[in-house]
Amino acid sequence: MTKWFWKLASATTLTVSAAIAHSQTGAVLKDHWVATWATSEQMAVTSPDRPVLAPNVVMPDFQHMKGVHGPPPLPIIANDQTVRMVVRTSIAGAKIRIELSNAFDRGVVTIGHARVAIRRSGSSIETSTDSELSFSGRRAVDVGPGQVIVTDPIALDVKANSDLAVSLYIVKTEGTPTNHTPGLHTAYISTGDTTSAASMSSTTINSSYVWLRSVDVVASPDSFAVSCLGDSITDGFRTTVDANTAWPSILARRFSERLQGPRIAVLNAGISGNEVLRDGAGVSALARFDRDVVSEPGVRWVVLLEGINDINIHGQIAGPGAMTAEDLIAGYEQLIACAHLQGLKIMGATLTPEEGVWLAGPVGEATRQKVNDWIRHAHAFDATIDFDAVERDPVHPERLRAEFDSGDHIHPNDAGNAAMANAFDLGMFTR
Repeated sequence: MTKWFWKLASATTLTVSAAIAHSQTGAVLKDHWVATWATSEQMAVTSPDRPVLAPNVVMPDFQHMKGVHGPPPLPIIANDQTVRMVVRTSIAGAKIRIELSNAFDRGVVTIGHARVAIRRSGSSIETSTDSELSFSGRRAVDVGPGQVIVTDPIALDVKANSDLAVSLYIVKTEGTPTNHTPGLHTAYISTGDTTSAASMSSTTINSSYVWLRSVDVVASPDSFAVSCLGDSITDGFRTTVDANTAWPSILARRFSERLQGPRIAVLNAGISGNEVLRDGAGVSALARFDRDVVSEPGVRWVVLLEGINDINIHGQIAGPGAMTAEDLIAGYEQLIACAHLQGLKIMGATLTPEEGVWLAGPVGEATRQKVNDWIRHAHAFDATIDFDAVERDPVHPERLRAEFDSGDHIHPNDAGNAAMANAFDLGMFTR
């Protein structure tokens, strides 16, 4: 027989086998919704979670310390104002929808008008892409306390690693907005309904997201999202504003630059000051896992980098009531169980050095080392990433490398975040 016959026969066999497998499983691969960007919203702190200080440790006077970066002031959106927020996409799509949340407000927020467009620069948009958003066919919507509202899908050609401007006209709100601070992208607030303005003039600026939860795109069947659950180091605190240099953003850029393989979104579920076990800056990781990770469309993997705030606030002393390595490990085990319960895989990241932070001490350092040893060797996670090895000073491993230190001895700078993102084996997420 000729070669072409064998090629045809082989191809026919593969086609028939695929058809049989398809009919047996009943699986139909379809495009589906995947979050291309998301943020984790915070509650207002009702009872400050003050650190339990070790003997002879005095809380600094932060108001008189130079170089200490606190979060930017939260905008208090009043009546008749528009806020335009910038988000950075991670994967592309030709159809999008926006998710809004009033998770932590005590009253109703009335949104009179909402629009989305490709951002040009600053508050300026590409007017040819400016699109009105609707809510079940309506232009305005009331979002009650605790509610999540999803816009109707619209056609919009969204590129990977591009900026979108989401503009909300707030008719009326009650109390502090559900928010994420710091957002690390400049947001613009103006008086009146300026949602369709090509550029917003006479604005005030801040770097918070308000009521904005996620942006979803329709993606190919093999596309999915990785959710990065963490605290300020994941959130990108002390990285350059508007530069997209937090490690999840750089990881997203690495995925988008691959020429082969599925399109993989990266979502930043970090909250600065967040803890695994207790509420404080946002509800605990255990309490927000379903809301911030599981409920985002298309998530298949979780990267967990969290626990240093638990150690610093509750684990720098020994004795009754102190948080121990075993306590934190038990929290990790619960997060692993929750991920597996939902069919998600979870990667554990070792905790990075912090010598030189005013709270740090020998008790907490011993806990960090014990926790990191468990992450590396217990094989409880589906995979691990050793951020401690990437960030630590090889001569003095209890502290950050000098070239990665943002100046406060705990938060990596832009270069440190790049090193973290570049440490991932991208193929691990598709094996």
